[in-house]
Amino acid sequence: MGKNVFEKIIKGHIVNGEAIVGTPVGIKIDQTLTQDATGTMAYLAFEQLGVAKPKTEVSVSYVDHNTLQQSFENADDHRYLQTVAEKYGLRYSKAGNGICHQVHLERFARPGKTLLGSDSHTPTGGGMGMIAIGAGGMDVALAMAGQPFTIVYPHVIKVHLTGKLRPWVAAKDVILDVLRIKTTKGNVNTVIEYGGPGVKTLSLTQRATITNMGAELGVTTSVFPSDDITKAFLRAQGREADWKEIIADNDAKYDHIVKIDLGNLEPMVACPHSPDNIKKLSALKHMKVDQVCIGSCTNSSFHDLMVVAKVLETKKIHPDVSVVIAPGSKQVFEMIAANGALNTMIAAGARIAESACGFCIGMGQSPKDNAVSVRTNNRNFFGRSGTQTAGIYLVSPEAAIASAVSGKMSDPRTLNMLYPKIATPKKFTVNDNLILRARPKPSTKLYHGPNIQNPPAIKAPQDTLVAGVLLKVGDKITTDHIMPAGQRLKYRSNVPKYAEFVFESVDSTFPQRAQKAGKSIVVAGKSYGQGSSREHAALCPAHLGVKAILAQSIERIHRANLVNYGILPLTFTKDSDYKGITQLDELEVPGILSALRALEKDAGAVVLSVMNKTKKKSFDIELALSLLEAAIIRAGGRLNYVKKQLKKST
Repeated sequence: MGKNVFEKIIKGHIVNGEAIVGTPVGIKIDQTLTQDATGTMAYLAFEQLGVAKPKTEVSVSYVDHNTLQQSFENADDHRYLQTVAEKYGLRYSKAGNGICHQVHLERFARPGKTLLGSDSHTPTGGGMGMIAIGAGGMDVALAMAGQPFTIVYPHVIKVHLTGKLRPWVAAKDVILDVLRIKTTKGNVNTVIEYGGPGVKTLSLTQRATITNMGAELGVTTSVFPSDDITKAFLRAQGREADWKEIIADNDAKYDHIVKIDLGNLEPMVACPHSPDNIKKLSALKHMKVDQVCIGSCTNSSFHDLMVVAKVLETKKIHPDVSVVIAPGSKQVFEMIAANGALNTMIAAGARIAESACGFCIGMGQSPKDNAVSVRTNNRNFFGRSGTQTAGIYLVSPEAAIASAVSGKMSDPRTLNMLYPKIATPKKFTVNDNLILRARPKPSTKLYHGPNIQNPPAIKAPQDTLVAGVLLKVGDKITTDHIMPAGQRLKYRSNVPKYAEFVFESVDSTFPQRAQKAGKSIVVAGKSYGQGSSREHAALCPAHLGVKAILAQSIERIHRANLVNYGILPLTFTKDSDYKGITQLDELEVPGILSALRALEKDAGAVVLSVMNKTKKKSFDIELALSLLEAAIIRAGGRLNYVKKQLKKST
């Protein structure tokens, strides 16, 4: 039987377990990446492991999130990250060098390799033919220490592409159509693999746009084949030696196939407040636009910005629209500066932001009250822009610039101009002067500023949990709901301080009530914890005494983070039982330790009977864990578990 692309890559990386769908497998990680909002906690954990240097082939520490550097906290974190890189021999991408995913694609991604990143959009690397997975910082630290990363061996769904995109229809419209079909829910433990003759019509950066926003599906990762298009991109980056061909066999098997004719697609838009709230752009054509933001790790490539510049050669930005453009990397910035495209943008009335995450994470460029903000990034969660009342609409760069010049939501096909032909450069400008490469220097003193605090100690669970439901929430609660981004990001190195903002946009009284209670339970609906990989959405609640999440379903990365920090990931056996719980009910969950011991011997699921002491009614819940996960929770979290294992081995 032939193999698909995912199977070909993963086969040589499995170090424990078997390639059986639904069962845990440990995989070797070749490369890691962190960014500054998640990197500090990852490296604080790595420090505690006592490993002299990373055991990966490539590990890169990027600074791309907290680059506004308000007050001292961000600058302190960046200095800490640089000293970590010097001590352990990491590559360090300084502020201004660009967004981690785009820079990694340009300079480090390699077909056939595995990449683990402490950012949920790490699957961008799948456009290069990698198995690139987002995870919490703890998992990245352990991968750097040589520990395998455990996934549930996934179903592989093929998106079979035929035809060719018509002018003004973009790669963004492809992934928006996939989100329309598959939505953001129900795709846990799934890999999306793109194939079919339509793949050959997509450039590498178009493929990366698709795999990047594939994170919103909730899948493990997305992947394209590595072919002549991949080779050409690597050659242009001066890295042709990194190329290898990886193509699915003709008789490769898939669990399901979704067929998309690229020629039938039209410009799409994701409406507030979810990336799967998809409509045809033409349906919103009379909506007035206040702000347009072009950039982010999804759409800030050389091709994307050149299309924008070509439009602005003959058209000006509407006077009522504020436009900001952020190149994805210093490489792109230098190239559009050299060829005059940057001057065209400025002359047309655009504002230019640095090569960083910026507006995508609510770090600057918050729109006005009740604004319609059209953006090319990947998420439009409620309040993420920094303005609670704003509506964020996600589109392609083509649709974004069309809206910017017309002052209303616009299908770019109405621009009345030929679609510009932007060829992939034969040679990109390569200037890595903002990437520091150091040999390990053990004598380096790590800089710990006052905002940097070690991860709090997590206690092992007791056999019976009696705690109040301090918060009950609905479906699709994102990690942005749990832990705010924007200006709060500067406290990510300081868990006690950052924990003061847990569920800030949902119930600002939660942190104070949780501290007073000492221990608590959060009850949720479906798809709890979707969105960013930020482990603080587990770590900060753990610090406040949250002992369990009881939900109808929990998303993959967040579930892994809950386990890493000793929080029980519990699920309802009947959806109707969710409705029977009221906030502030007191629940009693017995038999936790015996369940964990049983799961350490025989992985699967244990049904526990919970008593709602307030309503005097019992119901069943499920605790489903692998052997390793059960051992981690019983030890009081991943760090405690690994330190014990390392102590045993020495």
